[in-house]
Amino acid sequence: MKKLILNTMVAALAALATTAALAQDLKEVRISSQPALLGSVPFLVAEQKGWWKDVGLKVTITNFPAGAPQIAASKSWDVGYTGSVPAVLGAVRFGLHTIAFSDDQSATNGLYVNGPNADAIIRNPASLKGGTVFLTGNSTVDLAARSCLQKFGLGKADVTVRSMGQAEIIAAMSSGSASVGGLWAPNTYTVEEKAGAKPLCSGKDAGVMVPGNIVVRAEWAKENPQLVARFLAVYLRAQRFLAANRAEGLAMMKKHYEAGGVVISEAAMNKEFDLRPTFDLAAQLAMFNRGAQPSNADKSMNAIAAFMKEVGSLRADEALPDPKTYVVDDYLKLIDRDPVLKAFANRTN
Repeated sequence: MKKLILNTMVAALAALATTAALAQDLKEVRISSQPALLGSVPFLVAEQKGWWKDVGLKVTITNFPAGAPQIAASKSWDVGYTGSVPAVLGAVRFGLHTIAFSDDQSATNGLYVNGPNADAIIRNPASLKGGTVFLTGNSTVDLAARSCLQKFGLGKADVTVRSMGQAEIIAAMSSGSASVGGLWAPNTYTVEEKAGAKPLCSGKDAGVMVPGNIVVRAEWAKENPQLVARFLAVYLRAQRFLAANRAEGLAMMKKHYEAGGVVISEAAMNKEFDLRPTFDLAAQLAMFNRGAQPSNADKSMNAIAAFMKEVGSLRADEALPDPKTYVVDDYLKLIDRDPVLKAFANRTN
């Protein structure tokens, strides 16, 4: 027993010494993000806990209102959190690599219904034929909605699709001028609580995986692989912390969302945790493990790319990107091979 305690103490002291050595020479990393989203909460956690400095990083975080302007500005940042649709666009046009998934958003992108016919539509979704669906075009909720319609036996010609911003859809459903809308979290909780809308079908219900993506500029990553690994280890640890410390995590989420102009109930914040699974290091490695077959990450991103081609987000002259060229597990493997970084990434406090 004494030997076990001694070995544990030695390992802990070695880890402290290593992180202390890293922290002596801070390296700058420019992070891009989007406000008021679960995938960006880990950045606040890391900042408040001092974990960036622990691994020798000095970070600056720039928030963008959406994925399109974020990707367009990719030369101004090094690593970032974004949606899967902009991640594909960034791979095709700006050489961005997806190095991990932030979370599974398939249960929080979908169709919602309200009004006097809501229950009838839920009982018979095929009755949407001839109706109008309001959603934000060329987005993850567009993918989820199309997959749901296909599940209901409806083609794109069977309904009228009106593209509209998320805030406008919430307003339209609240006023009664729209009865079917496609939304993503946290807008889904707002429309439930403020407009009385009910969920009809999510991406998860339709069998489509909608990941959030951690991306990096390939050129910068090639020159700075250890910095990428350190950044990713911090991100994974922050996610582990949020999963293991719900009460403190909710308080941080509330602060983060309100700073981004989003106010949702505690019940809705708990749904964010419950409906959007995150992945520890082992789970990430398993998803990205290619072997002789396409990985699960490859399959998810292929589905996203095919959707983008269908809706015109990728031009006719742009080929579907091969996941092997931009979906990489190099930095996850760097963490896994480094005992100190691996232990750091797997901590829950």
